[in-house]
This record gives sequence, C-alpha cells and structure tokens, in this order.
Amino acid sequence: MQWGIMMIRITTRLVDGAVLADIECADKNCLLDTVSRLAAENYGVDASMVQEGLHERERLGPTGFGGGTAIPHCKVDGLDAPAGVFVRLAKPVDYGAVDDEPVDLAFALFSPVHDGAAHLKALAEVSRMFRDEASCAQLRGAKDAGALFALLSPIEERDAA
Repeated sequence: MQWGIMMIRITTRLVDGAVLADIECADKNCLLDTVSRLAAENYGVDASMVQEGLHERERLGPTGFGGGTAIPHCKVDGLDAPAGVFVRLAKPVDYGAVDDEPVDLAFALFSPVHDGAAHLKALAEVSRMFRDEASCAQLRGAKDAGALFALLSPIEERDAA
C-alpha cells in the first residue's frame, strides 16, 4: 500500500499520454475511435489500422467485460510488446457488454501481431484488474488522468517519470 490506496499493477506498456479521464463519448464507436487515436499518438502505430482491428474484433463479439468495463483489443503491426490505452468516460455508453451494463472504464490493449502468448497474458492481467471491485472503485474515484496513470503504472515507471 502506498498513498493509502491499493496499487493496481499493470505490466502492459502504458505511457502518460495514453491515459485520459472524464472524456465525452456519445457511443461505443466514439470510444473505439478515441483509443485508436491515442494508440497512434503514443505508440506510433497507424490509427486507421488500429481502428479497423478493434472494429473487426468487436464483430466477433463485444469486448464489454461487465461491471461497466471493456477491454477492446487487437493485434497491431509495429509493436514489439503489448501496449495499452486507458480511458475513463464522463458518462457511461452502451457497449453491448456481457451484462448489458453501460461502460465507463476501458483499457484498450494492443499486441504484436506474432506474439499470441504476450497478448493472452496481457488480457488476463487487465481482466483481473477489472474483476476486482476495489480496483474499479479506485479508477472511478481517481481525481484526474495523472492519478489514473499513477494507479495503473508499475512503481518503477512512475518513479522514473
């Protein structure tokens, strides 16, 4: 415990600019477009390819995890390790989640095209975080994007920033 809160440990690469708080999105498409843009800006990948990958994955079945959370994900050319984008929405949006609840927390996950093991490990890590009600409460209660980044970042990366 540090700062009186439980630390959420995500080892997936996550940079400060890839964490947003209280953004306005009208719907699921806006959310997917936003995380695609953030992936391009922060990890140097092609936004349209990411967007296409996310929408293709959603056609297989919604990535709404339940409890107001979603883990949109796809494999992307140009990455050497899994990378993430975290978004907390100002108002939940209909996402077609497994529990039919609207989504307000999304951790988008992007993995190298040829590294299925890393992708599965990263998905498991994010899903564990979202299954933990205390973690979700901390993410919903964080003051701003900086506080979210502090919660989500490994201690070594946060201290180096």
